[in-house]
Amino acid sequence: MIEIGTPGDGPVEVGFGTPRAVPETLPVLPLRDTIPFPDTLVPLAVGQERSIRLINDALGGDRQILMVASRNPEVEEPGPGDLYDVGVAGVVARMLKVPDGTLRILVQGGPRVKIDEWVQTEPYLVARVSEAPDVVDETPELLALVRNVQATFSNIVQDVPYLPEELQVAVANLDDPSALASLIAGALRIKSEEKQELLEERDVSKRLRSLAGILARELEVISLGTKIQTQVQSELTRTQREYFLREQMKAIQEELGEGDEMQAEAHELREQVAALELPEEVRRQVDRELSRLEKLPPASAEHGVIRSYLEWIISLPWDKSTTDNLDLEHARKVLDADHYDIDAVKERIIEFLAVRKLKPDARASILCFVGPPGVGKTSLGRSIARALGRAFERISVGGVRDEAEIRGHRRTYIGAMPGTIIRALRDAGSNNPLFMIDEIDKMGSDYRGDPASAMLEVLDPEQNSSFRDHYLDLPFDLSNVMFVTTANTLDTIPGPLRDRMEIIQLAGYTEEEKLQIAKRYLVPRQIERNGLKRSHIAFGDPALRTIIRDYTREAGVRNLEREIGTVARKVARMVAEGKLERKLTITEARVRELLGRARFAAEALRRTEAPGVATGLAWTPYGGDVLYIEATAMPGSGKLTLTGQLGDVMKESAQAALSYVRAHEHDLAPELPDAWFATHDIHLHVPSGATPKDGPSAGITMATALSSLISRRRVRDDIAMTGEITLTGHVLPIGGLKEKALAAQRNKIPCVIAPRDNELDVDEIPEHLRKKLKFHFVSEIDEVLAIALEDGAPRQNGRVARRSSPRRRVPAAARRA
Repeated sequence: MIEIGTPGDGPVEVGFGTPRAVPETLPVLPLRDTIPFPDTLVPLAVGQERSIRLINDALGGDRQILMVASRNPEVEEPGPGDLYDVGVAGVVARMLKVPDGTLRILVQGGPRVKIDEWVQTEPYLVARVSEAPDVVDETPELLALVRNVQATFSNIVQDVPYLPEELQVAVANLDDPSALASLIAGALRIKSEEKQELLEERDVSKRLRSLAGILARELEVISLGTKIQTQVQSELTRTQREYFLREQMKAIQEELGEGDEMQAEAHELREQVAALELPEEVRRQVDRELSRLEKLPPASAEHGVIRSYLEWIISLPWDKSTTDNLDLEHARKVLDADHYDIDAVKERIIEFLAVRKLKPDARASILCFVGPPGVGKTSLGRSIARALGRAFERISVGGVRDEAEIRGHRRTYIGAMPGTIIRALRDAGSNNPLFMIDEIDKMGSDYRGDPASAMLEVLDPEQNSSFRDHYLDLPFDLSNVMFVTTANTLDTIPGPLRDRMEIIQLAGYTEEEKLQIAKRYLVPRQIERNGLKRSHIAFGDPALRTIIRDYTREAGVRNLEREIGTVARKVARMVAEGKLERKLTITEARVRELLGRARFAAEALRRTEAPGVATGLAWTPYGGDVLYIEATAMPGSGKLTLTGQLGDVMKESAQAALSYVRAHEHDLAPELPDAWFATHDIHLHVPSGATPKDGPSAGITMATALSSLISRRRVRDDIAMTGEITLTGHVLPIGGLKEKALAAQRNKIPCVIAPRDNELDVDEIPEHLRKKLKFHFVSEIDEVLAIALEDGAPRQNGRVARRSSPRRRVPAAARRA
């Protein structure tokens, strides 16, 4: 028996040689990140006020407590719901007060107990408990598990420094399976959840089996760590050995008068540099770097950086160039063979060749092809390179946000390399290739820099003769490179960059042009790509027109080629299955059979059946499009509601159109009551609400829709319009008339209303399209309404509705128009 003191007298010790019976209720001491086990000594630090009170009360009584782990260690004062249901009863064997007010206690673990009911929560937790004794089944399997656990733990102790060798001896001499499991589980540094599972398992065999699995896992991890440590040590030893051997070899070579491997490498690089015609500044820099390379040992990190730098300089085509083919007739044949129509672009390229032929040292212009997707911008650049006989390199800058992508990274960075311009020059193998810079309108900028600003030096003929990449930090002459850029829109290209390029617009194709492109290029290409022969399939003009009208609606021909490819694949399957007995001619009916129902149909007739709907024309980066503007009225207080994801400019156009209509309401609708606008709300909607829309060119279309609404006169379904409106009714000019006219033609709308100031723009529209479209050029909105609005009463279900109101009076200005 050891001496016992009071709680405030310093160390307190008790005897615990005789097992004690577990009382019906026990005070509960919550533990954080500690799992107790039966029959083990548990040292604990007690700091919470309620826990200190619990220990003091226990020392004043029978000293028995219940140790239970917390489910969530983050909870400062866990309650009944935060604790596990199984813990260990124990006796406070020793207590020491620390100057900071906390306690250090040593608890002798007793039996495993289960909490049946919570009796008290204040001032500390008290629970009604019952013992949960072990279930031991003496079998050979249990004996085997005991030996396996002892052997595995012995191997772990040898490699783990935190486990003392005395513990290995204690485990080897312990025969009680339950005590063995408790001793080992308490000593291991494993997850608290795994320890709690071992504590709660009453079946000793199952507990030992789980413990054996945990020990096997820990042993594998320890073995792997030991292996890694051995490899690292071996690598260090090998490096040191190589260093000493190289020093010895260097000394031997110096005695024999032979050059070492490092000198041979530098000599090889010098020979390669000597074979190049380098500018003077470049040669001085190369000589300086070669001298540094010769003085550095190969094991140095700087050695690899300098060698990579010199290899990049040697790989560039400083003095290599190709000879331009300046045969204008040859160039014309190549361009005609690859592309249909686009004569303006072809003429500009022929002019460039003519200037080069007369003045070989003339600086080349930077061409920028702007147009919707699928009109052949990129392929046109490839054709130019083929016509000139130059190397072709495509550089995509869409989505580039880092200036270093253009100029490269400085050599101070690990893994630095040149930018995309220098890399493309190396790949081209000549200093006068054709660079196709794709999607230049889609470059961005962020904290890493503005790549569009970096492109200013690249695309400026006055500056690019001494382009400096950050990695090389040497001037490279780009004046011999022919740059061609592509974009879908000019709006997102910064002004200074746009000013350095010659803009060439590529509008969408008409139906006739698409037909010719399909016959000459798309059909033969898809027949070849799908493994067919001309003896297997043939496309008739009606079939191609059906695909163009009913299955595609685009400015270019990308989707058209995709649909032709679909037809070709289905025929290829028939050939592969042996179902095709003779050549298959694709007709309109066969197209619908292979491609399914039509995807597009003319909507103007259906959309404009009721008053209040007008057909407009819009310009987009992907070509022209048809825009339907719908107006309706409902009882209200005169509010204007705009929907369809409209931009600020378009909202202002709608307000201007409404103001004009309200100012002339009696001219437009004589029978309209005086207070009609004050007692009705107007809702103006532009369908395809998921697509953002902006711009002033829908002004006359909105005014026409509102006029149709209040006058109850339908808008003609064979007419579309574009133009900006002023408050006084003037119609102002717009842009993109050619693209808008193509959109009207694609949607089978034969008449177009446009501002009179755009009359000269009609010359840009192909002549065969001008013959199919009828243009009405107007200066006032009254002229628009006189042309667009139908006479007579509105239609209801296909019939003319009878009205009791007098016949409408046509405005005088409209009659004059």
